[in-house]
Amino acid sequence: MNAGFEKRLIVVWLALSAITLAQLGVGWIDGPPALSHGSAIAASAILVALIKVRIIIREFMEVRHAPVLLGRLTDLWIALTGAILLGSYLAGRAFATG
Repeated sequence: MNAGFEKRLIVVWLALSAITLAQLGVGWIDGPPALSHGSAIAASAILVALIKVRIIIREFMEVRHAPVLLGRLTDLWIALTGAILLGSYLAGRAFATG
């Protein structure tokens, strides 16, 4: 590995760690996680997880240098996964309250 590549991975790892710590802070906005039931917090947790997945796929799985089609397919997979997760969460809340 060259020094530039290692430096880039360290920066990406630090960014992922910072995102994780920021998300922990968001979880405590309305109180302790056990008492927090906000859809906005749950949706932001899913969104942040999807952003982290995209960063990991691009940087650590080397999709950044792969053919364009593979990059677009992984982005599509992430978008579909996010839509399914958010839809399932919101549908579950609708059934639980209704």
